[in-house]
Amino acid sequence: MQSHLFNPVDFRLILPEVQLSLFGLGILLTDFLLEPRYKYWNAVMAMLGVGFSGYTLWQLRRPIADQGDIYGFSGSLLVDPFFLFFGFLFLAATALVILLSVRYMEIEAEHHGEYYSLMLFATVGMMFMTAGIDLIVQFIGLETMAISFYILAGFLRDDRRSNEGALKYLLLGAFSSGILAYGFSIMYGMTGSTNLRVITAEFIRRAGSGMDLLVVLSVTTVAAGLFFKIAAVPFHQWAPDVYEGAPTTITAYISVASKTASFALLLRLFQTAFWPARPSWTLLLAGVAVASMTLGNLAAITQSNIKRLLAYSSISHVGYVLLGLVAAATGPQVNVTGLKAVAFYLFAYAFMNIGAFAIVIVLRRQGLIGDDLEDLNGLIQRSPSAAVLLLIFMLSLAGVPPTAGFVGKYYIFLSLIETGHYYLAIFAVLYIIPAVYYYFRIVAHAWMRESTDPVRPVISPAQALALTVTVFVSLVAGLYPEPFVRLASYSLFLPFTPVGR
Repeated sequence: MQSHLFNPVDFRLILPEVQLSLFGLGILLTDFLLEPRYKYWNAVMAMLGVGFSGYTLWQLRRPIADQGDIYGFSGSLLVDPFFLFFGFLFLAATALVILLSVRYMEIEAEHHGEYYSLMLFATVGMMFMTAGIDLIVQFIGLETMAISFYILAGFLRDDRRSNEGALKYLLLGAFSSGILAYGFSIMYGMTGSTNLRVITAEFIRRAGSGMDLLVVLSVTTVAAGLFFKIAAVPFHQWAPDVYEGAPTTITAYISVASKTASFALLLRLFQTAFWPARPSWTLLLAGVAVASMTLGNLAAITQSNIKRLLAYSSISHVGYVLLGLVAAATGPQVNVTGLKAVAFYLFAYAFMNIGAFAIVIVLRRQGLIGDDLEDLNGLIQRSPSAAVLLLIFMLSLAGVPPTAGFVGKYYIFLSLIETGHYYLAIFAVLYIIPAVYYYFRIVAHAWMRESTDPVRPVISPAQALALTVTVFVSLVAGLYPEPFVRLASYSLFLPFTPVGR
């Protein structure tokens, strides 16, 4: 019988999160001891925390390979390939943003220790969101992530845009969390449990007796709360303002990590408790996906600020991922191609989007924010390497071969065709046309306009490393996608067998 005081097996399951938390607390404790010229050690400590956590997470592969999925803390946590895949993705995104932040923070606000600590705490929240199969664990993880991002979005306290974006993020985020908590309370009220395996068993029983209004209400409210987190239409209003106002490094982090973690939670819920009720939510997801692609693509065309343009484009990418989930949930059995498409798309999007924001970060210097299209003018003359990298990232985001973005969209289209969603596949293909237009507007400014700024951008060694990693994945996953597709297949989380109450 397991001890309720301390169980070494349970502790091992959360050791990656514990390590991140300890390094985050350590940075807060040592930051005030560092002189301004040594503040870069905050970033070094944050990278060490990510490294230790990644190594511990890697060690969990062996017991999973030997024993299968591992449940911990009285069945409230599940460590499986799904968690490992997304956990490594969160850590990779965090490491890349830390590398991009070192020089950026020297320009903006020096190396405040709390900046890096909050990034580690946000990662802890994301990992608990993904590992949790208990509503309480998931909600606490979600709020840990969200509160960290609210603060990071307003980290530039002297910048009015940053203050405005953070305030909107906080107010709308609190509202969406309330809706999500209401949906969770309905699920608890129907089943008397917060454990997803028990909830799934009850929902299966209710599904056998026809349409259940309480099940539909819980699905709708939970979906609405998560639609805000992924910035899906009509809960997208916060994204452009937050993307524009937040520090560009944090904009990159929110656009990738927050969305990926929220999708991981959405997948957990919709492939367990809500799986028996999928006829009631596949149409909802399809409608939201089409609306997100429509508004995101059309609104991005009119933007002159790069960060706002990428904000609206990210809304359109949310639509593509939701289409993959719609395909996965079509039919009596889960469509594996759809789930694989979702995992690969989120993986590819993380690297190509961070890479795109990295170019904007490189342009930032004292006296120049660098996030307007005009700031890119003549980049090919001032920094040919940055202009070439920008072209690669824009091609990948647009879904042009041979890039990772093309392979991601290909699997989305394939899953839709396999499941008979031909009209959705046609919509998805057609929306590539406006995407190519506005992404190539960015390229045109960098490659075809005369330079209006004689200063050559300086790429620091840390930024160069981050750009190398992002462009490597964006290209190699398009040229030779097989190992990356296998990685996405490893993450597949199929609806598990429920337990009785």
